[in-house]
Amino acid sequence: MDFAFTEEQSMLADSLAKFLAHEYGFEQRGAIRASGEGFSREVWRGFAEMGLLGLPFAEEHGGFGGTPVDTLLVMQALGKALVLEPYWSTVVMAGNAIHLGGSAAQKNALLPAIAGGERIFAWAHGEPGSRYDLAHVETVARAEGDAHVLDGKKSVVLFGAQADSLIVSARSEGGVRDAAGISLFIIHRGQPGVSVRDYRTIDGLRAAEITFKGVRAGAEALLGDRGAGHALIEQVSDLGLAALCAEGVGLMEALNAATLEYLKTRQQFGQPIGRFQALQHRAVDMMIHAEQSKSMAYLAAMRAGGADAHERRRAAAAAKAYVGRAARRVAEEAIQLHGGMGVTNELAASHYAKRLVMLDFMQGDADHHLARFAATALV
Repeated sequence: MDFAFTEEQSMLADSLAKFLAHEYGFEQRGAIRASGEGFSREVWRGFAEMGLLGLPFAEEHGGFGGTPVDTLLVMQALGKALVLEPYWSTVVMAGNAIHLGGSAAQKNALLPAIAGGERIFAWAHGEPGSRYDLAHVETVARAEGDAHVLDGKKSVVLFGAQADSLIVSARSEGGVRDAAGISLFIIHRGQPGVSVRDYRTIDGLRAAEITFKGVRAGAEALLGDRGAGHALIEQVSDLGLAALCAEGVGLMEALNAATLEYLKTRQQFGQPIGRFQALQHRAVDMMIHAEQSKSMAYLAAMRAGGADAHERRRAAAAAKAYVGRAARRVAEEAIQLHGGMGVTNELAASHYAKRLVMLDFMQGDADHHLARFAATALV
């Protein structure tokens, strides 16, 4: 299997790394985190100018026709810089849902706006008590002529309060846990009946609890076929898992580098603590976790763009199971090696550790995806 990047992909990674090094230092990130929206519109415009926001979309929709491997490079760089902007929720999740499942009219209207940085989306699928089950949807879409009326609640919707529009899953028929009968809708955040409670997550992102009470969605708001949304949700979720694994690799590499530098400079007993063999062994273990996670992330990205849905699901589940556990281990070891300084907000290490721990829980934790991988082996 060829893991070599093309010249264009290498240029993309280099350009983004330079942009983030200049625009997204640790102090700059802190100011962005403390701002009202929790992300920078200026940085978002910079992403648009670089073509990042349209990366996976077709050229006729303002994109570049990129692959999940291109997304991997972007997410890895965003992880290294601890970027807060809603790239994953807007481009990877909601954007891909429209790109893969939208009508021609929806693609023409929405994808250029996303690519140009003019419109931010959120992926509103998870619900209280769903426990990572993609088929668990209690939000109801009641048919009224050509339209639907939505009632229900969505939880931990990343940047739900900052988004202009939401991709919302709702049940148009069937039982609460049935894969059949789920529909997807494009809902404007400011529509009557939509209420949003915004909050900051432990890793510095923004999320929201969103309630829908009698929200009317016209025929033009239906994304894909009525009642057939589960397959699209699975496909988009696997793309999201591959992207999260890539972000995790970037986070681990940056945290490992910071920890190694600390071991070289922190003095104890008249010498750098990095000279002690026991600490060297732990640092090596952290590096091994990062390298193995990189291999798994590459595999997930390459399978995510393939036509075989079974292999896509297997690779995504295996990668997230491994990367989730590796992320927690690297975070915990980094805190141990930094000592008390490792949990202070003044040191970047604590922010990387928080993000790595939370990344394990996003879209299903390691235990969930280990079980999911085992289930695919029986098919």
